[in-house]
Amino acid sequence: MIRELTCIVCPKGCQLKVELEGKKVLSVTGNTCKRGAVYAETECTAPMRTLTTTAAVEGGGVVPVKTDKTIPKELLFDAMREVNAVRVSKDAKLGDVVIENLLGTGANVVTTRNVAL
Repeated sequence: MIRELTCIVCPKGCQLKVELEGKKVLSVTGNTCKRGAVYAETECTAPMRTLTTTAAVEGGGVVPVKTDKTIPKELLFDAMREVNAVRVSKDAKLGDVVIENLLGTGANVVTTRNVAL
């Protein structure tokens, strides 16, 4: 099976072709650097994502939050349930940890701006 991807590692946007046998990557072509090959292999075998969303603030409003490292793509819906259940302090500052070690992934959910109410 051949899977076609656009590399997102750098602005070049290389058009990648990944040859797969089941979930095993046989070859990657179209990349102009090693990072593209690594991206293609990861995307086809164990895709990862940064979760970017908002969390509710105590007393009302929301604050933007994100994971400080990527998490497995298949955990995104479970991660959103965790974020939706939390209430951020109205005194929270940029970079404060809202959820530590989200779902055991080692990633923290952090605020991406100060809460201003």
